[in-house]
Amino acid sequence: MALMQDSIEDFLLHLATERGLSVNYQMLVRRVIEGFAGWLQQAGLHQWFEVQAAQITDWQQWRKQSGLAAGSARVEWVALRIFFRWLCGSGRCPRDAASVILSPRVTRPLPDVLPESQVRLLLESVSGHSPLDLRDRAILELFYSSGLRLAELISARLEHYREDEGWLRVTGKGGKSRICPVGQEARCALQRWLESGRPKLVRRHSSSEVFLSVRGGALSPMRVQQIVLERARAAGLERQVHPHLLRHCFATHLLNHGADLRVIQEMLGHADISTTQIYTHVDQARLSSVHRRFHPRA
Repeated sequence: MALMQDSIEDFLLHLATERGLSVNYQMLVRRVIEGFAGWLQQAGLHQWFEVQAAQITDWQQWRKQSGLAAGSARVEWVALRIFFRWLCGSGRCPRDAASVILSPRVTRPLPDVLPESQVRLLLESVSGHSPLDLRDRAILELFYSSGLRLAELISARLEHYREDEGWLRVTGKGGKSRICPVGQEARCALQRWLESGRPKLVRRHSSSEVFLSVRGGALSPMRVQQIVLERARAAGLERQVHPHLLRHCFATHLLNHGADLRVIQEMLGHADISTTQIYTHVDQARLSSVHRRFHPRA
């Protein structure tokens, strides 16, 4: 196991230093590969170059029988694919045993979205003038206006925001930065927060994050999720509203109003257009629903 573990540690170092992948993803990959290594040991294999495609297939079958969901199975498949590709590329294995393994078939669920009327209700329900009201309104407006991921909003910094030009530079997955347009309503909400709310929360230890906690520090992911959920409940929305739901609303509503899919891909920071294409299915589902409801021969 020691030799296998050495390769795992070197691979994780590669993910961190050369690929710039997040700590959470590194932990996920570690769990997958170490779990596979333990399973191989029980089968009598102790070196990565001993692994054949059959062992990987047997592992996948065993995980499936253990109750692993299809989506999680694909995540594990991706982790093994990139690991064996790295092993082969670094000369630790003579062949890539995972290259012939097909991806588990996954039926991707359609993203949940709110109607535009409910998004408007949520945003306009936060109308107070306290620092926290101003902050929360700006957070909600920015999520919906720019389609930011939760981590991108939390890490947004003052020096990366150009109010006069209406854009914000954020750092997304894989350390990739992009320019996100900020709509007029969001710009107004941010201006009120930055001028009248944020200065009252700044402390000596505060950094340049756009959004601050009541103690003047950066907001945690859990706290932002709580803010969105609490504000949605206060607005009378019965759905479980979370930051990524507002990102889905951003993309779906843009598409419904005629935006080009490639432009939406760029604004969302998707590396692959196939990830963005899920929103076309949302629109098709809406059209099918309208057809069934109103067409006399549907």
